[in-house]
Amino acid sequence: MKTKSNLNALDNQETVVTIGTFDGVHIGHQKIIKRLIKTGKLYGLKSVILTFFPHPRMVLQKDSNIKLINTIEERHAILNALGLDYLLIKKFTHEFSRLSAEDFVKQILVDKLNAKKVIIGYDHRFGRNRNADINDLKTFGETYGFEVEEISAQDIDDVSVSSTKIRTALLEGDIVKANAYLGYNFMLTGVVSKGKGLGRQIHYPTANIQVEENYKLIPKQGAYIVSSKIKDDVVYGMMNIGTNPTVNGSKQTIEVHFFDFDANIYGENIQIDLLQRIRDEEKFESVEALKKQLSLDKKTALDFISKQNA
Repeated sequence: MKTKSNLNALDNQETVVTIGTFDGVHIGHQKIIKRLIKTGKLYGLKSVILTFFPHPRMVLQKDSNIKLINTIEERHAILNALGLDYLLIKKFTHEFSRLSAEDFVKQILVDKLNAKKVIIGYDHRFGRNRNADINDLKTFGETYGFEVEEISAQDIDDVSVSSTKIRTALLEGDIVKANAYLGYNFMLTGVVSKGKGLGRQIHYPTANIQVEENYKLIPKQGAYIVSSKIKDDVVYGMMNIGTNPTVNGSKQTIEVHFFDFDANIYGENIQIDLLQRIRDEEKFESVEALKKQLSLDKKTALDFISKQNA
């Protein structure tokens, strides 16, 4: 897959295009993308996803607290594995939002992307103030020489329901349900930084994960079973999202204790896959009580991993 921000970079190749945010790239999205790729191969067209970043609501609603399932980099990695030809990331700006529907079709879909087919949802709206719909797009298609293929209400509803259920599940800490809808493990990606060293003092050293993107959805606070691929090795561990109330912490942190692993990974960017939730974060009466609970958590995690890998 080739990723472009310059829409002139397709060398006038004929394309089949779908348009959307595709946050999560979950099983509903994957169904549409597989259809896009299959159509491209059938008609000898390059398969293209046109997406926008920042998310339009981030630009048009400055006070929006929108949280996304994926960062743009995570979304790129997931899409790359699906066999798409091109991912085009168009920078979304106020100026772009004021483009009329016909100008969008002519300047982007026709002149830049050389679209011969557009696969789009029955409820898709576009252009300035989102005032054009799929019927307008079909009319433009007749004028400019491309075909519009409609994604059914059922498929669009599946996408919408899945996205809502994934966000709800993550906020409730139901990682198993979220992963089932995603079709892969929900991930947190960030740079490993040094913390206060409290974990090492109680023999549970942790890697502090700094998620730089403030729009990334962080699941419910608590303890989780996780895995990560570090230097080509899969390493398991347990992660805490929370404020460390036992030691009077106040700021939310994301800390991972890896099992049987002591390499120096400070400063590295790593991906943490969430596999299962263990429990809520608690304030224990003492550090010793916390250590006893961490020992139980580790046993729970190791039992889960052993069964999963059996």
